[in-house]
Amino acid sequence: MTRKVARLVLGMTALALALYPLSGWIGSSLPREANHAAPQPRPDDVTILVETNGVHTALVVPLVSADKDWRADFPVDDIAASALPYSHLSISWGDKRVFLETETWADLRPATVAHLLFGSGEGLLHIAHYLQPQPTETMRPVRLSRAQYRKVVQRVEALIPLAPRQTYPGYEAHDVFYDARGTYTLIENCNAWIGDTLAAAGLPMGRWTPFAGGVMKWVPKPQHSGANHHNAEHLDGIIRSGKGQKIARLSPHKRPAQGS
Repeated sequence: MTRKVARLVLGMTALALALYPLSGWIGSSLPREANHAAPQPRPDDVTILVETNGVHTALVVPLVSADKDWRADFPVDDIAASALPYSHLSISWGDKRVFLETETWADLRPATVAHLLFGSGEGLLHIAHYLQPQPTETMRPVRLSRAQYRKVVQRVEALIPLAPRQTYPGYEAHDVFYDARGTYTLIENCNAWIGDTLAAAGLPMGRWTPFAGGVMKWVPKPQHSGANHHNAEHLDGIIRSGKGQKIARLSPHKRPAQGS
């Protein structure tokens, strides 16, 4: 009897895992009902960017705008390369264990996979400081009204715990991790949070976006991005030489794992 129950549980688990990608595709393809018509462009609109490395997504926002100055929340002194005149922040939320223990795909362990599939974890904010990021196919601009941008700000601020809070070294000299509110699950994961945040701002978005592709298919590609990609490659070399900061994308050789 015990073996039958164990087989049944394993079978149901395998079925659920097999259906997860399909559910994610369907959920991200169904539009949310709460979306509103885009407001008319105004001179004081705020441009953010949605970036992806194919697995993970993040929001890139101005460091300082009329509605929010992030410098007090995420001080530049918290990163190693603090002397540069940064203009933007890349903000993402995910699982603390995955972020800190899985810097590259080579670091992925069976215990981490089990944690992602069957457990829940503490939230963690990943903040990267960027210098004049430019649109690319994987870094797509989105124009928001000030009211829409305040919705994004509110979503991020809701994750920031009361001081004091713990910081953790980032993957490179321009990024850092912070303890954050929220509980990661297979349903409420990093990409789902990005999708929910964009939807909260009134942008078209799928009902459930657990995968990066499910977010990015709702964000139009920029019309011209080839030259900007070359510029990002050039600056990638600068950061490695210690003279500057990589922009316009998540690190391609240090990708957070799927559930981050």
